[in-house]
Formats: sequence, structure tokens, C-alpha cells
Amino acid sequence: MAESLPEHERILQEIESTDTACVGPTLRAAQYLFYSSEFNCFPQLDILSKSQALSDISILALLSKSVYDDQPNAHQRFMEKLDACIRNHDREIEKMCNFHHQGFVDAITELLKVRADAEKLKVQVTDTNRRLQDAGKEVIAQTEEIIRCRIQQRNITTVVEKLQLCLPVLEMYSKLKEQMKVKRYYSALKTMEQLENMYLPRVSQYRFCQIMIENLPKLREEIKEISMSDLKDFLESIRKHSDKIGETAMKQAQQQKTFNTALQKQNNVNYGRNMYAINGRVPEPKYEITSKRTLEEEDEHEEEGDGETFENYYRKQRRKQARLVLQPQSSMHETVEGYRRYFSQIVGFFVVEDHILHVTQGLVTRAYTDELWNMALSKIIAVLRTHSSYCTDPDLVLELKNLIVVFADTLQGYGFPVNRLFDLLFEIRDQYNETLLKKWAGLFRDIFEADNYSPIPVANEEEYKIVISKFPFQDPELDKQSFPKKLPMSQSVPQIYIQVKEFIYASLKFSESLHRSSTEIDDMLRKSTNLLLTRTLSSCLQNLIKKPHIGLTELVQIIINTTHLEQACKYLEDFITNITNISQETVHTARLYGLSTFKDARHAAEGEIYTKLNQKIDEFIQLADYDWTMSESAGRASGYLMDLINFLRSTFQVFTHLPNNNNDHAAMSDARHAAEGEIYTKLNQKIDEFIQLADYDWTMSESAGRASGYLMDLINFLRSTFQVFTHLPGKVAQTACMSACQHLSTSLMQMLLDSELKQISMGAVQQFNLDVIQCELFASSEPVPGFHGDTLQLAFIDLRQTGVTEV
Repeated sequence: MAESLPEHERILQEIESTDTACVGPTLRAAQYLFYSSEFNCFPQLDILSKSQALSDISILALLSKSVYDDQPNAHQRFMEKLDACIRNHDREIEKMCNFHHQGFVDAITELLKVRADAEKLKVQVTDTNRRLQDAGKEVIAQTEEIIRCRIQQRNITTVVEKLQLCLPVLEMYSKLKEQMKVKRYYSALKTMEQLENMYLPRVSQYRFCQIMIENLPKLREEIKEISMSDLKDFLESIRKHSDKIGETAMKQAQQQKTFNTALQKQNNVNYGRNMYAINGRVPEPKYEITSKRTLEEEDEHEEEGDGETFENYYRKQRRKQARLVLQPQSSMHETVEGYRRYFSQIVGFFVVEDHILHVTQGLVTRAYTDELWNMALSKIIAVLRTHSSYCTDPDLVLELKNLIVVFADTLQGYGFPVNRLFDLLFEIRDQYNETLLKKWAGLFRDIFEADNYSPIPVANEEEYKIVISKFPFQDPELDKQSFPKKLPMSQSVPQIYIQVKEFIYASLKFSESLHRSSTEIDDMLRKSTNLLLTRTLSSCLQNLIKKPHIGLTELVQIIINTTHLEQACKYLEDFITNITNISQETVHTARLYGLSTFKDARHAAEGEIYTKLNQKIDEFIQLADYDWTMSESAGRASGYLMDLINFLRSTFQVFTHLPNNNNDHAAMSDARHAAEGEIYTKLNQKIDEFIQLADYDWTMSESAGRASGYLMDLINFLRSTFQVFTHLPGKVAQTACMSACQHLSTSLMQMLLDSELKQISMGAVQQFNLDVIQCELFASSEPVPGFHGDTLQLAFIDLRQTGVTEV
């Protein structure tokens, strides 16, 4: 014990020598550790406190290890001493806090006193600042006024200095304007030279000087333009009177053409030269005076080197006038006067150019006029192609054609090439035919609507001759009958025949004066007539047959009418031959397709008769009301059946007027004809399916170098199909082959005549030509035997004659 007591004292001394700030927490932590069984049983200590305590306790553990080892009551005594030490330290801390507390309170009290003084000081500083600002406002205002005045004074001084530099410039410029006003152009040029060399460089930094510098070239140009006033007057004069000049020239050209046509029959006179000599020049005196004055001024300026300026100016202005002349009015296509005024202005323009070419030297040249004419011709063709497409009146299109011919003949007399204008006329011819077809479609519909579909009654010889004069009808049996009598066809037949002839006349009017041979005109008339028969008249007949109000009697009369129209086709061919003065022995590349047209219409009418007759029988059958439970019959046929039989009797009496078939096997013949017709129909439908696969790129730059895929597939299909036809009668196979080729040719033609097709590139033309060549090769390979020579190839001659395939 004696030994352990000094040890306790030594430990306590060690603790007392430790930093006071660490003693309290350390001793308390030590107490917790000693009074608990495990260190982790102190949840009130956070991790940081535990770490600090562990660090401090580790120091105490080293100091007190020897105290707790095998010494009884050492722990109790140590703790008592430790508690006493802790209390002593707590008392010291409390004393220290009490000692400093009064000082803290005094400091807070002083701070509160300073707060009130600080508020007073703030108020005083704010008031002082306000009074200072109020007192300085007047000083600031006066200072700003002084600054503004000094700035103005400096600006005035600067302005005066700059004005002293600018006033001479302004005076010289004012002098220049005055000289221009009084037309002292030489002095004005000298003044401009002084301005440019002496005055303007001094003040070039100012914007008004830049404006002057920009205006000086304009003034110099103005002087040059004033000296060219006579030339401008001349240009204005010919611009105003060009339409009158052109109108006069066109009238003279038309008169000269009539005169030369009669004269050439007697003497071999050069038409163009004679026309040029007579039609020559519009009023010479006026042009000579104006041209002389212009040349005198040009000579005057050539001394100054402005001769090229005159030439360039004239050509530039004339090009502008050419653009104005070539620009048509938007409503030009509505009346023929619009086209006449347009052509007169163009003719007047180029007549003046030709006159200037011959009376002046150097102002215009032949190369210049040729270039100007080529540019104008391209524009004219584009304008005519566009505006003519708007024309729906065939009479207006015909008048337009006549104007184009006179226009071309007039300019050709002055040495301008006009071949492209005649090529354009062939394009307009197709459009003219389309407008004719639309017009005649309406005429045909009106004729069919007005027809009573009954035989034409004739009471005497005069009436009979009137009908015969309109329609070529021949029937020896009917001639033997006495009057009154009835012609088998209805009133629409002679009217249709007359209208077809009128169509041929109308088509012929356009073909005149196109500088084409009689053979070419004959072929053109036949092609346009074929379109009328195969497309317009055929369509009208088909629509007529399908109308619901057309009964069996009307259908029978339609069949009779088509038979007589079919027989009249040979007279139409003779009519075309007569009006074109072509000999009968001439081989025509185009034949009339009226036979197939009327035959198709007749077959359609026959089919409609069968359909309507069956429908009528079904209506009677629906009236049947049998009593299936009656005990005995009525002893006579049913009423509905008697009505049906009476209807059939009266109907079949009408059928006696239908064309007779001399074949004894009529039923088999009809079936065979029906089957043959179905073959032709199905074959054409199959061709249409292939045609629908055609996808021409009308704007392609170049062709693919081979025929189109759909066409090769179609030709392969036709080859395989015609091989099957070898078992058919030769005439049937040949007819089917010819019908298929004609249908293919017509379908390809319709592609070119499509209204939505506005333009075709050369590559598309070449591709289309390859396809036509493939069709011709197919026709020449004789897919069906029995054709003589190039008969089958003639089916595609229409395509070849269009000119599109002539690549």
C-alpha cells in the first residue's frame, strides 16, 4: 500500500500537468470506460467523441497500467482521487468564467451605446450628402453649359473651315448644272474636268462629293445622249409605226403571192426576187431623211471616237424593242385580231431592219439581222405553240394558220428563212384536227339525238332524188317499187355522210398553202378522216347504243344505218381522191378504216339487242303467277305468256329489215362471227394491258439504245399467240393479226397525241423510234402467212408519217 500511494500521487501529478482543455473530457471518458463492461455500450458518444476519447485514454492507459495490476482497492482509490481532481478543475474553470463575465457584459453595454451614436452619425452623413448635392447642381449645370458651348464653338470653327473647302466645289457644280441647262455642253465638259482634277479630290471624304463623283459620268452620258436625240426620235418613230408597216407589207405580200401564182404559169419568174423588188420598202422619203440625219450625227461623233457607241446603242435599243414586239398579250389567243396585230408588229420590225441594212453602212450587218431573226423565230414558235394550244375553235385555228402562212411568205420575200414556221404548222395541224374532232363529236351527238330511227319516207321522185344527192344509195329492188316508198336507213345516215364530207373539206382547208404535194395532202386527209371514223364517230355510236332509252326498234335501225354507212366508205375514198386530184392508181399509205368502225358498232348493237330482248323476256316471266295448287287448268295459255309471244312476234317483224345472211348455217355463222369478234376484242385488250406498262420518260436526254421492255414482251406474246392461230381459217388469222397491229399502232399514236404531253426530248424521240422500228420488224417477219408484200407494215405507216419517228 505504501508503495502504491506514491504511485497514485505521481499519476495525479501527471494528469494535472496535462493541458487543462483536455483534462475534463479525458477524465470523463475514462470514467465511462471504467464503469462500463464494454466500450461499445455508450450510445451517447458519437464516433468523433469516441475516437478522441480513445486517443486520450490510450495515453492514460500507459500511465496507469502499473496502478491496476494486482493491487486491491487501487481502482477505488484512484477514482476518488481522480474525482477530486476533476472537481478542482471545474472550480477553476468556473472561477475563470466568473472573472471574465463582467468584462463581457461591459463590452456589450458599450457596444449598445455606440449603436445609438452610429445611427446619429449616419443621419448626419446623409443630410450632409444631400445638401452637398443640392449645392453642386447649379455648378454642374453651368459646367455642362460651358462644355456644350465650347463644343459648338469648335464645331462652328470646323464647319467654317470645311465650308471654305466645299464652297468652291458647290459653286463649280452649280455652274455645271447651269451650263447643262443652257446647253453649253463643251463648257460643261471643261467644268467637269476641273471638278474631277482639282476640286473634288480636296473634299472626297464627304458623302455629297461621292454623289457628285457618281453623277459626273451620268452627266457626261447625258450629254452624249442629247447629241443622239435624232437617233432616239427615229427609234421611237419606227417603234410606233412598225405595226402599220408590217400590216402594209403583209397585204402587199398576199397580193404579190396571188399575182405571182398567176404569172408563174406563163413565165418562170423568181417569186422571192420579184416580191422583194415590189414589196421592197415602206415610205422611202421619211426613212431616207431620218437615216441621213442620224448618219450626220454619227459622223460628227466618230471624230470623238463614239461611232461604236452609236452602233451599240442602236442595236441595244432595237433588241429591247424586239423583246417588246415578241412579247404577246395574254389574251392574244382569243381573237384573230390579236394574232394579226402580233404578226404585223414583227413583220414591221424586220422590214425596217432590212431597210436599214440596205441604206446604211455599218449600223447593222447581215450577221446581226440573222442572229436577231433566229432569236425572234425561236420566241415566235414558242409563243405560237403555247397560245395555239389554248384555241378550241377550229375556225380560229384555221385563220391562225392562214396568218402564219402570209407571215412566213412576207418575211421569206425579205430573205429570212422560215422553214421552222412551216414545221410548226404541222404541229398546229394536229391540234386543228383535234378541235375538229371535238366539234364533229357534238354534231354527231346532235344528229343522233334528233333522229327518229325510222326508215326515210319518200313520196315522189323529187324527194327520192334529194335523198340520193346527199347519200350514195343504190337498191335495184327498191327502184322497182312505186311511190310512196321508204328507204331502209333513217334520216341520220345522209346527215352523217354529209358531215363526214364537211369534215374532209375542213381538214383540206388547213392543208392548203403548206407547200406540200397532192399525195401528201391526200394521205393527211385520209388519216384525219380515219380518226373521225375510228375514234369520234365510233365513240358516239357506242355511247348511243348504251343509252337506256334506246329500245330494240332503235337498235335494229342502228344496225341497218351502220350497214349503209359501211357501204358508203368506198365513196368517201373516191371523194378524197377527187378533191386532191390524185389518180386512182396511186398507192395510198393510209386507207379508211370505216369498215371495222361500223362493224364494231353493228356487233355492239347486236349484243345490245340480245341483252334487251332477254331483259324484256325476264320482265314478262316475272309477271307469271302460277297457282301450283289448282285442281285443273284454265284451258288456255297463261296471259303473260300470250303477251310475251305477241311481243316477240311484233319484234321479230321489225327484225326482217336487218341485213340478210345468205349462209344456210346462219346460227353457226353467227356463233363463229361472235367467237371471232371475241378473239379480236381479247387480243386488243391484252395489247392494252401491255401498253399500260409503258413508262416513257419524255424528257430523257438519250435513248436506252434498244426497244422498250414492255414492247418486247408484247411482241413475244403476239408471236406465241399467232402460232396458235395457224389452225384457224387463214382469213380469221390475217384479220386478227392486222387488227392487232392496227390497234397497237393506234395506241402508240395516242401516246403522242395525249393532251398532257407538252414536250418531247430528242432522247425520248429516239427511244420511241426504236420501238416503232421493232414493230415494223415484227410486221415484216410475217407472223401470220398470207399477207401480200408490205400490207402488214402499212399498219404502222401512220406512226412513221408523223415525223416524230423520222430521227
